[in-house]
Amino acid sequence: MTLRSFTLHDQIERNALLHGSGTAFVADGQSITHAQYAARVASLAAGLAGEGITVGDRVAILAHNGQAYVDVIGAAARLGALVVPINWRLSAEEVAHVLSDTTPKLLIVAPDLQPLVAGADIAGVRKYTTGPGADAGAAGSALASLYLEGAAPTPAAIGDDAGLLIVHTAAVGGRPRGAVLSHRGLLAAATKSAHAWNLTVADVQVGVLPLFHLAGIGMTLALMVAAGATVLLPRFDPKAVVGLIDEQRGSVMGSFPPMLGAVLDAAAAAGSKLRGLRIMTGIDAPDTLARFAADCPHASFWVAYGQTETSGSVSTSRYADRPGSAGLPVEQHTVAVVDDEDRPVAQGMAGEIVVRGPMVFNGYWNCDADNAFTFRGGWHHTGDMGRFDADGYLWYVGRSPAKELIKPGGENVYPAEVERALREHPALSEAVVFGVPDAQWGEAIKAVCVLQLGQTLAADALIEFVGQRIARYKKPKHVVFVAALPKTAAGGIDRAAVKAAHAAA
Repeated sequence: MTLRSFTLHDQIERNALLHGSGTAFVADGQSITHAQYAARVASLAAGLAGEGITVGDRVAILAHNGQAYVDVIGAAARLGALVVPINWRLSAEEVAHVLSDTTPKLLIVAPDLQPLVAGADIAGVRKYTTGPGADAGAAGSALASLYLEGAAPTPAAIGDDAGLLIVHTAAVGGRPRGAVLSHRGLLAAATKSAHAWNLTVADVQVGVLPLFHLAGIGMTLALMVAAGATVLLPRFDPKAVVGLIDEQRGSVMGSFPPMLGAVLDAAAAAGSKLRGLRIMTGIDAPDTLARFAADCPHASFWVAYGQTETSGSVSTSRYADRPGSAGLPVEQHTVAVVDDEDRPVAQGMAGEIVVRGPMVFNGYWNCDADNAFTFRGGWHHTGDMGRFDADGYLWYVGRSPAKELIKPGGENVYPAEVERALREHPALSEAVVFGVPDAQWGEAIKAVCVLQLGQTLAADALIEFVGQRIARYKKPKHVVFVAALPKTAAGGIDRAAVKAAHAAA
């Protein structure tokens, strides 16, 4: 620790001191207090240190929500190591890229997710499993064997600007980039969420968002800052969610389409009014939000704007305060809307959203050129377009041409990722991918494709081809075959013209 820093390790120790008997986590059929959590973290840190994990080393984890996940993050925080949470919805090829990109010293994999790493080059990487494990088995030793009682290692002498997580985001160029998130940024985001939602030790998060996703980690940290509790669910189950809200007074939950609608349906079927719920946050369609307001008048739905690179939300408010907006900028951060020369645009005009403040990430892992571009002019350039209204509310209006992002069900997908997979099909000549509105998922992926001369191909076959190469949530939902794609004067594909001609789902 350093003189003027406060890390996640400090937060864990503070909770143990001041709220030791309070519940920190409920997971895997057991309840863990804040004092017990600090003890678990210290014992796992001892085991990781015995494996040679030290400041700056990476520990990768491919697992479902559970106690092991938050133990690993806490232990890494004590050692000054970085955790690489891997999205279990990725393909084996994508998982292999994350591992080769971050070169972890140690890899933790859940038993049912072992096939995702079977083909990865992990020679020399010590492998552990969240299941029983066996020293000689392909799954690796049991992670439980690393919890060592006795003297815990001295907390690392790191500042709170040190990295804690490397979270891979969708990539403009077709390959995910690892965003390095610091203790400072993550705790700043968590503190601002806890303040906005008035979280206390009495609050309980229904932890359905996966911990490989920043939203899941961020909400869990917000409850930790407030010394509240999180119930970790390995998978989203609407009936289980209703039960947790009713029986364990679950008060806080994050949601992406179509989760909220499913919870409201399950509540209606069970005759539940979701009385324990106080805060719901995320994104959803206006009609679903109207239903939520009618069914749960005692709760508030909070909207926000943020991205992995900002460690959380840099603007937020209740949806009802300004429907359609992304809320007001958070405290101690500067959020601006600028033109191509980084000059502020007039109120009401659209431009790129840029950010300054402690929540801005440290940069992309091993991507110096991308970092120089992203941080040019002393701002973090989000690549997203927005505008401010007269009352200071931020309105999201789209993506810049350089960052044409698609968000099916809250996940990030860049067209370049999908187009690269499409072009691997030998029958395909050209392809353009973009997002279209979707009632269930908020946004869906559409591909407009040109076949090689003389080739034929069914849309379903092409969709399945893509789904076998990248995460299945990235495969197109709609495919259209055309004779040719419009071109610009320079000879490139006129993406704007393609989108204008095929914008309908």
